[in-house]
Amino acid sequence: MTEHGSGLVEGKTALVTGAASGIGSATARAFAREGARVVVADVDAAGGEKTVAEITAAGGDARFVQADVTRESEVEALIAAAVAWGGLDCAVNNAGITGEPSGLHDLSLDAWNRTLAINLTGVFLSLKHELPVMQQQRAGAIVNVASGAGVVATPGLAAYCASKHGVLGLTKTAALENARTGVRVNAICPGSTDTPMLRASMARDPGLEKLIRRSLPGGRLGTPEEIAETAVWLCSDRASFVSGESMLVDGGSVAR
Repeated sequence: MTEHGSGLVEGKTALVTGAASGIGSATARAFAREGARVVVADVDAAGGEKTVAEITAAGGDARFVQADVTRESEVEALIAAAVAWGGLDCAVNNAGITGEPSGLHDLSLDAWNRTLAINLTGVFLSLKHELPVMQQQRAGAIVNVASGAGVVATPGLAAYCASKHGVLGLTKTAALENARTGVRVNAICPGSTDTPMLRASMARDPGLEKLIRRSLPGGRLGTPEEIAETAVWLCSDRASFVSGESMLVDGGSVAR
């Protein structure tokens, strides 16, 4: 366990996809701080290795595996690498993109397909290969990262909104299918969070930035670390009776 942690996931091995930056990186670091060995996965090798270096510098244990979650062979190899290294007790399926802001009528099929491939099919493929490992050991916890846009509409982000609604459907189905296997599956729905991805989206579309700013009851963006804490808790034994939940972590934005 690295310094300052309380050992919520002590001795476990956790996999985090999309862990090169933003929420994924913060989540990988939080797992390490709470005592887990962490498999850091991303297509971005430089960013993934940076996350590993930060974990190692803080006294944690991590390794990087490059993987594209839209390619089943790479997801399968990623899970196999995690199992070979230390097992698979926890998984956070976080890899995702916002996509280009666009009215639905102007959205290209290519943009639609790319967003769904990463955000939805990527979660499906991750679940498909994580679940058998956890079912066999009769234990495990999975957190899928959805979004507040999985609960309410987001004008200008039709593909993103559809993909995140889909993640919640996958989560609930997987939770019920595994209710007797010892495997729990939940989702978190972050509100607007101060990540490089969100900053880039707001920079591209001033209208989107105004929409986001108006949706913040507390007047600020969330931090990646605040989202990460929820993911770690859901994977810990303290959440042992929580499954099928879609937990909003948004400072009250959807409650407005």
